[in-house]
Amino acid sequence: MDKNEALKLENQLCFALYAGSKEMSSVYKPFLDELGLTYTQYLTMLVLWEKPVIAFKELGNRLLLDSGTLTPLVKKLEAAGLLERERDVRDERNVIISLTEQGMKLKEQAYPIPMKIFAATGITLEELIALRESLNGLVRNLQKSKTDE
Repeated sequence: MDKNEALKLENQLCFALYAGSKEMSSVYKPFLDELGLTYTQYLTMLVLWEKPVIAFKELGNRLLLDSGTLTPLVKKLEAAGLLERERDVRDERNVIISLTEQGMKLKEQAYPIPMKIFAATGITLEELIALRESLNGLVRNLQKSKTDE
């Protein structure tokens, strides 16, 4: 690829990922509006539905979010009654996040969302799994490249 082709928008992986993420978020929006959640709040709840009690730091690691981004997100979910925060009695520097009963009940309403999103993609389950695995590999490679520098 020549240098002019290399700088065309349609040839940029970063733009394809950005546009795909933007479109995916917009498909999620009406379903998440019914739950009263933003996309990032939904991702946070997905982690909590898997692990109802989790350290703040571990939650941030799972979501790839720093504490400056995660703190207001957690505070909003706490204000909505979906989770609670408390200091770890063994080490007060650590904050423990716990899913509330209301947060657990919200999971029932969320069950149909993945199938609705799958239907919107227009691809087969095999293609979806392959795409997800490819993107997960890309994320791992990009993370590794930052530590290799």
